[in-house]
Amino acid sequence: MIVTKTRPYCGLLMLTALITISTPGCASQPAARQAATSVYSGGNVKYARGVTSLGYAIQMGAFANVHNAERFTNRLQTKGIDAFYYRKDNGIYAVRFGDFPSKERAQLAARQLVADRLIDEYYIAPPNEVVFKTSRPATISAPTLPQKPTSAAPQDGAHDIGYIAARTAERFIGIPYQWGGNTVVDGMDCSGFTRAVYNLCGINIPRTSREQYNAGNTVSKNNLQDGDLVFFGPSASGVNHVGIYVGDGKFVHAPSRGKDISIASLDDSYFMRNYVGAKRYVN
Repeated sequence: MIVTKTRPYCGLLMLTALITISTPGCASQPAARQAATSVYSGGNVKYARGVTSLGYAIQMGAFANVHNAERFTNRLQTKGIDAFYYRKDNGIYAVRFGDFPSKERAQLAARQLVADRLIDEYYIAPPNEVVFKTSRPATISAPTLPQKPTSAAPQDGAHDIGYIAARTAERFIGIPYQWGGNTVVDGMDCSGFTRAVYNLCGINIPRTSREQYNAGNTVSKNNLQDGDLVFFGPSASGVNHVGIYVGDGKFVHAPSRGKDISIASLDDSYFMRNYVGAKRYVN
């Protein structure tokens, strides 16, 4: 249970130091770390340039109302913690953050949150944990989603992760998503969303849309696969928007501040004019 009453954050310096060591900031590249060889049971994944496996993460909260999850996430973000929220299969929202090199470091940070009475329960997510391994639940309404043929089921290796990332992205459709409250800069909501999706797949990608564009392997538009990130802007040096490709010429993205996560088409005139390219993060 989350304690919603605001309290003085007496352990902020200690906790921020822990997070700074283990979690990249808004505009920085993640520190290089040896990637694990498998992030999905039965898969053998190799990461592209600028991408690593995620370490231990802290999960907190059981929010029935998305706005409560959003407010708590923003509280953490204002304290320098790169947190995000997502909806579980039971409809409850949880909050996650962190890329800790060891379980002990994650537990130390979590215990500090408990000591400061921000939380009273938490879960330490292990490295390489894939939160959603199955297709998007039918109970979540998204009538514009493309129908997936049976041949699109995941196969061994890198295609597993791409498929899972696309299905995870679809689970966010209809959720209001704001990254960092009113202090967020342009383009950060969309990249925060894509980063959250890959985080739930056990993968750590860079923070901003430009950093995400500079990482990974370039993919041609006619060779897009589930889970590829698609980028938009006036030019390659001016990338300011990103989404996750989910097949059939569609992608899921955080459109703009105050709007829900939604699905869009690459054939839309705006996105056709501003399409910059695509990147793939697993080889």
